[in-house]
Amino acid sequence: MKDGGNAFDAAVAVAAALAVVEPYNSGLGGGGFFLLHRASDRHEVVADARETAPLAATADMYLDARGNVIAAKSIDGPLAAAIPGTPAALEHLATRYGRLPLAVTLAPAIRLAREGFAAGETYQRLAKFRLQALRASPAAAQTFFVNGESPPPGYIVRQPELANTLEQIATHGAKAFYTGAIARALVNGVRAGGGIWNDEDLARYKVVERTPLIGYYHNIRVVSVPPPSSGGTVLVEMLSILEGLNLAAMDVITQKHMLIETMRRAYRDRAEYLGDPAFVDVPVERLTSKSYAATLRNDIHPSRATPSNSLSPTLQKAAGENTTHFSILDSEGNRVAATLSINTSFGSAFMPAGTGVLLNNEMDDFVAAPGKPNAYGLVGGSANAIAPGKRPLSSMTPTFLEAPDRVAILGTPGGSRIISMVLLGALDFAEGRGPESWVTPPRFHHQFLPDVVEFERGALTDIEQAGLKRHGHQLKELERTYGNMHAILWDKKANRVHAASDPRGEGSAVVSGRN
Repeated sequence: MKDGGNAFDAAVAVAAALAVVEPYNSGLGGGGFFLLHRASDRHEVVADARETAPLAATADMYLDARGNVIAAKSIDGPLAAAIPGTPAALEHLATRYGRLPLAVTLAPAIRLAREGFAAGETYQRLAKFRLQALRASPAAAQTFFVNGESPPPGYIVRQPELANTLEQIATHGAKAFYTGAIARALVNGVRAGGGIWNDEDLARYKVVERTPLIGYYHNIRVVSVPPPSSGGTVLVEMLSILEGLNLAAMDVITQKHMLIETMRRAYRDRAEYLGDPAFVDVPVERLTSKSYAATLRNDIHPSRATPSNSLSPTLQKAAGENTTHFSILDSEGNRVAATLSINTSFGSAFMPAGTGVLLNNEMDDFVAAPGKPNAYGLVGGSANAIAPGKRPLSSMTPTFLEAPDRVAILGTPGGSRIISMVLLGALDFAEGRGPESWVTPPRFHHQFLPDVVEFERGALTDIEQAGLKRHGHQLKELERTYGNMHAILWDKKANRVHAASDPRGEGSAVVSGRN
């Protein structure tokens, strides 16, 4: 921004830098959603850079002869990889909304890739977790390991081939990734490893600009992402249900009971109806309407849990948790909320030789077998079945919240728990609290199935746990924390900006210039 750029240029620089230093969360081999607000004309748009299924993909490509899901096929190796969208998104933001050339905004990422960065505890832990899968890809093992093992903390990870790929994009634009030598290396590597990409898959990839999903919670305007992300739809649906409840008048156990029951019903609808709108009819208007919310709200018993299996037989597939999010606001009022991913830790763990690009395993975000259990006993609806060129359903929820005197920018990684985290943050914003309060407190979550309330240590007191159990809820305290929310509050009345970074992660919040 000091060099004359804006929030959109900053988003390009941050996304590219994270692609280098967080290979376990995002990268050029992945995709995501950028929620944008341009202050000069209040233009709002979602840049959908979600990955797409290869043209050779089929609905049964991860099933055995008996129709059972072969779990590893959609997780490890190149057959699990969808066509990446991040490189196209970098150019899209730079040319349509930014002011600086890619040669400037990609320079920090190129430097980090060539000179290296120090591996931290998260890198080491997740590299160990994906040890065998990464070892199966010689290029990935050579890049991320030392003598076939996860490097010690502080080891300098250098990625010269990724630096070369970034330099080509900086010089020639996204076409350097989707056509030409890099594209040939990507396709040849994928096919040699047993994948199904072809030249046309890459050449035809495009970022899709979508109209943001708009909802209201009392006097707060909620701006979020539409399908193929489920995030905005489920968030607005939950807020619409809660709007008709006087939460402040309830005791804390009843409050949390009502929140859990709201999550249960909205996540049920996610499983049943949400998918790529280019392939299925997604009833967003009905799901986010106040009348539908009233119907769901009236179905909630004030002191008794509703068993999920009594609502619907549809189950939903778990989403990958290793994602990244950043929020940016510049002095002009331009803002970006971006959530990016390669799905699970280190994605597919496969890197085509000579590219430095670690590929996603976002094909696992599709339903491998509609109506049939996968290796984890989970099933999803046909709306999110695999089809050539289709974008898999996501839970990413980059969001703006606009009250008369305040604006919030927030989002988080966390797989299927993303939406409930943003919900809790939005409710905290509505209570007038600042971003430190949104990102810090321990969290709880319900996603319809499995029919259990997951919670971080400290999220529910002993008394609250006992009360919720009396209401019929099944509880599970998690061993690890989840999420990594990064949030900004613009206090328009005082003309001050506040920012906060989730203490669970490795990020930071910086406010510079006039404040």
